[in-house]
Amino acid sequence: MTVHFIGAGPGAADLITVRGRDLIARCPVCLYAGSLVPEELLAHCPPGARIVNTAPMSLEEIEAEYIRAHEAGEDIARLHSGDLSVWSAVAEQIRRLSALGIDYTLTPGVPSFSAAAAALGRELTIPEVAQSLVLTRISGRASKMPEGETLANFAATGTTLAIHLAIHALDRVVAELTPHYGPDCPVAIVARASWADERILRGTLSTIEAEMAKDPIERTALILVGPGLGAKDFRESALYSADYQRRFRGREGL
Repeated sequence: MTVHFIGAGPGAADLITVRGRDLIARCPVCLYAGSLVPEELLAHCPPGARIVNTAPMSLEEIEAEYIRAHEAGEDIARLHSGDLSVWSAVAEQIRRLSALGIDYTLTPGVPSFSAAAAALGRELTIPEVAQSLVLTRISGRASKMPEGETLANFAATGTTLAIHLAIHALDRVVAELTPHYGPDCPVAIVARASWADERILRGTLSTIEAEMAKDPIERTALILVGPGLGAKDFRESALYSADYQRRFRGREGL
């Protein structure tokens, strides 16, 4: 028996990977985070599958489901929103599975920052403007941020920030970032990226709070900040330049 952790993507049901879809289809048990994973994905479950919404459950209750399935010899498709590598709460489940001697696999999913960039119609890395992307958050009830991992420290690099789980503290985000990026730095807020009710707010560090006040967003939103979000007159990458030689281009003599 194996627990298959599957990144279900940012929201749209068709943004799950083929591997993830096929795992769901062959597992007799499916545990899914109902607050964030679209129910349309459950249509891939086989007939008669045991389907459990883990949104109201504790970790101990979820562990009990793993033990039950293990004793019955039933594989589990465990669906988490977005991608498993960040803020998925998979690590503590893996630790418990290892202690129980239960096998598991990880199948990556489309992360929310990728869906947000697609919604904005932007590449987040712009030549000679922004070549790094920092995925971060602020301290919250679930866990504190490690010392040193502050918005101010990341902002000092001038790179693009993708700030998760912080829409409730937009005023704090603006206050901490403005000294580093300046009031005219572009900001974009993407709420429920790829869902049918997706929303986008655009502004700058000096205007985004007023934009938010017009039509508040209370949850499931990503804040993107950085000069790359508004860059237009940037240097083109040499990757596709006519005189740029690379191994697979075969332009001899250039």
